[in-house]
Amino acid sequence: MAPKLLVEALEAIPPAYHPDLLVGFNTADDAGVFRINDRQALVQTVDFFPPIVDDPFDFGRIAAANALSDIYAMGGRPLTALNIVCFPSGDMPIEILSQVLRGGAEKIEEAGAVVVGGHSIKDKELKFGIATAGLIDPTRIITNSHAQVGDWLYLTKPLGTGLITTGIKRNAVGAELAAIVTAQMAQLNKKASELMVQFGAHAATDVTGYGLLGHALEIARASRVTIRIYSERLPLMPEALKLAEAGMIPAGSKANREYVQSYAAIPETVDENLVLVMFDAQTSGGLLISIPEERAELFEQESGKQNVFARLVGQIEPLSEVHIKVE
Repeated sequence: MAPKLLVEALEAIPPAYHPDLLVGFNTADDAGVFRINDRQALVQTVDFFPPIVDDPFDFGRIAAANALSDIYAMGGRPLTALNIVCFPSGDMPIEILSQVLRGGAEKIEEAGAVVVGGHSIKDKELKFGIATAGLIDPTRIITNSHAQVGDWLYLTKPLGTGLITTGIKRNAVGAELAAIVTAQMAQLNKKASELMVQFGAHAATDVTGYGLLGHALEIARASRVTIRIYSERLPLMPEALKLAEAGMIPAGSKANREYVQSYAAIPETVDENLVLVMFDAQTSGGLLISIPEERAELFEQESGKQNVFARLVGQIEPLSEVHIKVE
């Protein structure tokens, strides 16, 4: 759903109040958190979507990694998964669904979680995802609403998956690049999550359908700060700028730009194709992490030691006339 439409829809729903509800939907966070006791809380989320790659097994892996990412973005540990399936039975071989489910199960097992069931309906289009639940320490929850002025902002996966997957659909991407983007989307954010918890991240979110600037805006608004983005430091997937120039723009990316641009200042000197990448609707993207300045270099060093990609892409500043400043 487009960011503006989702915001309008949620405004019509009264926020839930409960003494043990630690994180609800009022700040557009990645998952809900409900306290079980002083040492444990339940973290829950759900996500599903139609295929974005041709191979059903890879689609299952990507969809599962994408859903699990919301747990990791909060600093949680996934425990259980429920499959969500929409399947055009009679119009598609059941073997395809078997491969999707097998791919999802492999990725859930890699996360240390278990599939405990699910639900399916007949639909005209295949869709797959999971509802996942995990555990989190109530005193170490990482939300999108506590970024602090002076924090350094890190991104843990390169940008451009939306452009590339759109290019795949339009037969504009070769097999090598398709394999690269598939591998990245299927990669779990588990290690990056563990490191951000270890180094006391103030805030985080995962970069998915709203693109880099859309998700940065969520942090900025919830934390009441301005985020400065260093455009020249942004990590890009191969051919991302080329595909942007060729017009491989997902519909979601256009909606992202329409919504975010009134909250952002982007100089005309920034390459237009790079701007398109910043609004690109990602699938199973990296974590966007706000790390305290005094711990940032140690976070970078440890990320390198553990072979976890982490690129400095911005900084948290006092709230100004806009929430996002790109330079």
